Amino acid sequence: MIDDMPRRLPNLVREKTRHGRLVWYFREGTGPRTRLPDEYGSPEFLSAYRAAMAGAPPPQSNRPDPRSLQWLVDTWKQSSDWAGTRPATRKQRENLMVRVIDASGNPPFKAITKDSIRELREAMQDRPAAADNMIKTFRALYRWAEDAGHVDDNPAMAVRFIGARSDGFTPWTRDDLDKYREHWPLGTRERVAIEVLITTGLRRGDACRLGRPHLKAGVFMIRTEKTGTPVYRPLLPELAAAIEAGPVGELTFITGANGAPMVKESFGNWFRKACTAAKVSGSAHGVRKLAATIMAERGATESELKAAFGWTTSDMASLYTRAADRQRLAIAGVLRLASGADEG
Repeated sequence: MIDDMPRRLPNLVREKTRHGRLVWYFREGTGPRTRLPDEYGSPEFLSAYRAAMAGAPPPQSNRPDPRSLQWLVDTWKQSSDWAGTRPATRKQRENLMVRVIDASGNPPFKAITKDSIRELREAMQDRPAAADNMIKTFRALYRWAEDAGHVDDNPAMAVRFIGARSDGFTPWTRDDLDKYREHWPLGTRERVAIEVLITTGLRRGDACRLGRPHLKAGVFMIRTEKTGTPVYRPLLPELAAAIEAGPVGELTFITGANGAPMVKESFGNWFRKACTAAKVSGSAHGVRKLAATIMAERGATESELKAAFGWTTSDMASLYTRAADRQRLAIAGVLRLASGADEG
């Protein structure tokens, strides 16, 4: 488009903003200035230029108002900051901002204040995890916007998380695992699924992707969907037996009825039905909690748990090691009450 244009269209004025961005205006003589779209030579630019030459109002554009929250989000999505974020996080942030913008009427992004975000948080207080994710998303958006020169500060940084303490997903017990295995024998897709989950401790999205391409010399290596952290798992006998009995896919062990890989959402629904049939309550994440519990009770250290489960901090690992330590200390302490503990 630019190559087909004259080297310099008449009545154009180019200026640089305080943030170093070039902007264009149409101005005839000493008349008023008309702001033109930033992308020089684009169809919108040329249309607005022709309208200004004819003295007509600028044409309506389908692009979001550059003062709007939607425009800020759309621009963020074109940035390296957005591209460097994990796909699952991008999807979560995008869905959240769609709901916020729909509910708020797409306000100017500079009108968003800490009070605005705090009001959103309070409206979501019955869903504390979602409220905290909303604050995290606004912090990330305005951190990028501040760096890009669109705003002078980050209003979300002054908004506190609800920080609700919850045990989250209900962890499985060993009895749950026994009941499930009894109901779903080797040779079923359901049995393959539980052995993948319990012997690897992977999240459901990673468990759905695990397959032969990840296995080398008896060890799996897979990068987690959530953080991109590489985790390693030995092929344990229980999983090897389930794979041998099948059915499994060519690329993934967990498959749908047609033998094709499953996405985590459909897998979660299908696995829940398998649990209900086995009269076991809970979810795939509850199996992950059981795997971490078993490892901690058998003496795994915080460092071992972090490496095994792909945790980047010690917060989660310490929950399991502390619980296991409490159990061991309680048993050892109560045993001192046993008859004859003082003898010898």
